[in-house]
Amino acid sequence: MPTTSSPAAAPSAEEQRHALLRAARDVADDLAADAIARDQAGLPPIDEKTRLCEAGLLAALTPPGPGRGVDWLTGCAVIRAIAAADSSVGALLARHYLHAWSGRFYASHHQAAALEEESLRKQWLWTGAVRAPAPDEHTSAPDLTLRPRDTGYVLSGCRSVETAVTVADQIVLDAVCAVTGDILVVRIPRGARGVTIEPAHDRLGQRVAGAGKIILDRVTVTPGQLLGRRPHDEESAAPFTALAEPALRLALCHVALGIIEGALTEARDLSRGGHAHRLPGEDPDLLLTYGELASAAQTATAVVHRATAVMARALDTGPHLDVEEPASVAALVATAETVTSKAALDITTRVLELTDAPGLDRFWRNARVLTAHHPVTRRLRSIGEHYLNGSHRAVAAAFH
Repeated sequence: MPTTSSPAAAPSAEEQRHALLRAARDVADDLAADAIARDQAGLPPIDEKTRLCEAGLLAALTPPGPGRGVDWLTGCAVIRAIAAADSSVGALLARHYLHAWSGRFYASHHQAAALEEESLRKQWLWTGAVRAPAPDEHTSAPDLTLRPRDTGYVLSGCRSVETAVTVADQIVLDAVCAVTGDILVVRIPRGARGVTIEPAHDRLGQRVAGAGKIILDRVTVTPGQLLGRRPHDEESAAPFTALAEPALRLALCHVALGIIEGALTEARDLSRGGHAHRLPGEDPDLLLTYGELASAAQTATAVVHRATAVMARALDTGPHLDVEEPASVAALVATAETVTSKAALDITTRVLELTDAPGLDRFWRNARVLTAHHPVTRRLRSIGEHYLNGSHRAVAAAFH
């Protein structure tokens, strides 16, 4: 009697996770092979976008939903794997992932779901520059202004964007409505009329991230491009919306961990191979130094992983998030960023003392640019304020 074969079972969530991480490691190996040459060239990340797209990473790193997206823990693991090979591409992927969440942070459930489906189908690359609420924001002139018209708005002004400004398919920005004073979050599609891009040249580090300035001259914003309102201050933010900026900073912590891992691995391989190291491979001082560096890396990793697990639970909770939770999450993220920034700068500086190989300096340069705009002192004060007083202001103050 003939037998009929049963259809193959769909891969489990764990199998899909492992497949995605394998794909990320394959892309990382590919990026590592020419990382020094691409860093020296400093070209827009056109080729890098293609590599991510062909591996399915752009489509995968969208918010989780039925048959699509990836959970927060897996997304961060992918970011870190890519960043260890090339932190410019890691930062590009981190900001893509976070701005792909913009619909959930600011828009309605229906609009967010539609955006995520379209992003998956078209393999959009996202970027953006949405600012955290600041105490003096209402006293300064806005850099981006929206003016209402019969159907939608027109957007004018300019702003710096840290990644993919020349190649992104969607750019997420916040701007002030000139009539109501509301701060609205919008998405600008690639090639929109009235948009001019000025790439940043000759950067110290993160040279392949695609940073630059977006200049908008009466750019049409349709109702479908309006995502929602960004609160003027942290007290008025919905709990889930308040996670947007800490989530971005935490994703960039994983980029910093990738820099640490990449720098240590490359230095270790050089020392093991007897190439370009300044101390004998069994010298006690060399062993002591690597012990100190490995311990610092593991400490930073542990702190970031704790914050990542807490953030994952908060994001899974969604709109039902408790009003007190974002402040606690933000304080943990600020701690992770403080520890990781210090470790990345210290470790990438010290590996230069151990080896003298071409291209090793890129890790320090990348760490320096990644951490330059976020002073440690301000973060520590916000952490202390939350610890001492339980202040909700720590949600935003940590990231200004």
